[in-house]
Amino acid sequence: MKKSLSERLHLAFSVLLLAAIFQSCNIIGGQLIPEGELRIAFARGQELLTRSGLEIPDTSDFILSVKDSKGNVVYDGPYGASPEALKLKAGSYTVRVISEEFPKPAFSLPQFGDEQCVVVSAGDVVNIKLVCRQINAGIRLKIDSDFLTKYPDGSLILKSSFGRLLYGYAEKRIAYFQPGNISLVLANGGSDEVLLTKTLLAQEILELKVKVSSTGGSSTGSSQTDGISVSVDTARVWLSDEYVIGGGSSSGGILSVAEAVDRAGDEDVWVCGYIVGGDLTSSSASFSKPFSSRTNILLGPRSSTNEKSSCLSVQLPSGELREALNLVDNPEILGRKVCLRGDIVEAYYGIPGIKNISEYELQ
Repeated sequence: MKKSLSERLHLAFSVLLLAAIFQSCNIIGGQLIPEGELRIAFARGQELLTRSGLEIPDTSDFILSVKDSKGNVVYDGPYGASPEALKLKAGSYTVRVISEEFPKPAFSLPQFGDEQCVVVSAGDVVNIKLVCRQINAGIRLKIDSDFLTKYPDGSLILKSSFGRLLYGYAEKRIAYFQPGNISLVLANGGSDEVLLTKTLLAQEILELKVKVSSTGGSSTGSSQTDGISVSVDTARVWLSDEYVIGGGSSSGGILSVAEAVDRAGDEDVWVCGYIVGGDLTSSSASFSKPFSSRTNILLGPRSSTNEKSSCLSVQLPSGELREALNLVDNPEILGRKVCLRGDIVEAYYGIPGIKNISEYELQ
């Protein structure tokens, strides 16, 4: 018996609906579990500004953690090794990223990070942009030369509830602490005396002058103990909200893969990414060994990238550069980070690419 047109349309619609449901679900234990997709990236167009010569953290080495509402770990590891997209059950998730662990006070160890909560719905793709700023605080002391003369056996200590650091008279580095109350202590003759306590917020760095008072009295804006004056050097206090980590740099600096995609026409620029594949054609690419083409490679935003559309195609010019970077002769560099200097073109093998490469740095 022939079905009417309306019945056939209804049947076709039902099939498509079921297909959509199955596509957004995962079958576990015979049950359909609704799923969505979470994509995590660093916000574009941000740069690291520094006044103190900080070593710039590589966001690929940041520690990424994704947990569900019950605290179960979905992913915990380097950001650069994380999947391009996470298939997750529908629900709420906490995404946290830090430059490195910071369990106790330390010198020259600014910590950067971000934490966001997201809701993943079945069948939806959620894109989250991480904007990392400094999340600890710091203090640097400027100790007067007469201090050592008056207290030859004394020592200065910075302490908080998380730990303490001995601050030598010749120390020039910044001491980093968790945000909160931080005290400056004089240890002398077997006794400890608190000279000053300051409350510092995340992103705040403070410089304190410590000197021996010539009058022995107190002064406005200073803490006075046995002739010791501790004051805030207002000329050198700054908020480290200028220490901002993002996914790349501004014009004239090194571009990430994500930034370079939108910069077609730029010439003689540096781009950094990961060698994730090769053997390009207009419609495909290979992400696994062995490779057969020596003339091109794929540059991805992270070492785990396996989608051509997320990458930059790279034309390898003949000569030393091709010999060093082709995956036929150098399969061991698959997954390695590389920085290339060249021209960004709108399309090379169907996606934005880099041509006319003049320099490279394999990391």
